[in-house]
Amino acid sequence: MAASPQNLCEFIDASPSPFHVCATAAGRLAAAGFTELAETEAWPAGGRFFTVRAGSLVAWRSGDGPFRIVGGHTDSPNLRVKQHPDRVVAGWQVVALQPYGGAWLNSWLDRDLGLSGRLSVRSGTAAGGIAHPLVRIDEPILRVPQLAIHLSEDRRGVSPDPQRHLNAVWGLGERPGSFLGFVAERAGVAEADVLGFDLMTHDLAPSAITGAGREFVSAPRLDNQATCYAGLEAFLAASASDTGHTPVLALFDHEEVGSTSDHGAQSELLPTVLERIVLAAGGSREDFLRRAAGSIMASGDMAHATHPNYPDRHEPGHQISVNAGPVLKVQPNLRYATDGRTAAAFALACEQAGVGLQRYEHRADLPCGSTIGPMASARTGIPTVDVGAAQLAMHSAREFMGAADVPAYAAALQAFLSPG
Repeated sequence: MAASPQNLCEFIDASPSPFHVCATAAGRLAAAGFTELAETEAWPAGGRFFTVRAGSLVAWRSGDGPFRIVGGHTDSPNLRVKQHPDRVVAGWQVVALQPYGGAWLNSWLDRDLGLSGRLSVRSGTAAGGIAHPLVRIDEPILRVPQLAIHLSEDRRGVSPDPQRHLNAVWGLGERPGSFLGFVAERAGVAEADVLGFDLMTHDLAPSAITGAGREFVSAPRLDNQATCYAGLEAFLAASASDTGHTPVLALFDHEEVGSTSDHGAQSELLPTVLERIVLAAGGSREDFLRRAAGSIMASGDMAHATHPNYPDRHEPGHQISVNAGPVLKVQPNLRYATDGRTAAAFALACEQAGVGLQRYEHRADLPCGSTIGPMASARTGIPTVDVGAAQLAMHSAREFMGAADVPAYAAALQAFLSPG
């Protein structure tokens, strides 16, 4: 399946949460002949495999050569359900929500919201007596209403307080059951069996190709599902041929909140998987360290296109356009992991793929965001380049990118994974 903006839209619409991103990617991998491995089992010597840990996924095709890794993250800023969600305020039934990551809060107001994530439920058949079924409710059950302009002190609107102003309306008066009971019923489990949950809202408006010439993609979660999609397409294509390298796709949860978890980019997930690949093939730790030393990684995340209404917020010498090719991201204080040698490797990949390359630096007087790049590079010791595709409205409930950048991004990542 060739990378396309329409296929990106379908990927995003199928993946409202990090857990669903992994499920969507796992389905594509299984259809392409990859086998899922459990981390608790012994791994075979060679083949095409992937493993999933909660909201993170690592896939690889076994080989003897250095690792060529494309990394990204599965999570996006959103509003998540609190542990005690039920509230009654002025006769309204509301669900208590709170921000996850750097969500642009105003963009979440006055939207029809669904719910997704997973439940952790009592199960006599699952390992440890607990199962983790996915949940997805694609119905407009929730809405965070904006304050009327007539009630605003200066008629300019309000900046929502994350504690007081993000509760979502879902009914009127007293309800016979709890919100968690409603979700459990939809999931086909008993509320009494729900021992834990990770639930989040998502915008129900479908992804779309837009613009007078259909030159744009308007969608939720482009940051960073555009990379998950492009990286998956690149990995599947690169795995179809043997270039002497070992292609790896690593998609991590929790980037938006710092990556410090058992399956974030600061965890041992990636270095453990890489070492087990070598050990399963009969190699030693010495062999693993030697292969890692010759490896390289591309950390894929989205990049800031120059905003037409706020051009002054961008570095004047580094204007970035949509539909002009992938973006190489550099930051001297290592908010991005790129250095000259890794920049050169990605520049060659873009040449090989026949796509344009844009070079980005953040304004020196504005705080710069970061990626999985510096963390994953530090954990593995593998040189890393930070790259992305240009977009507007980053961290909004709905984001915006160039349609032509979708296949270009995937082509560059494919060339990076399998250099000619």
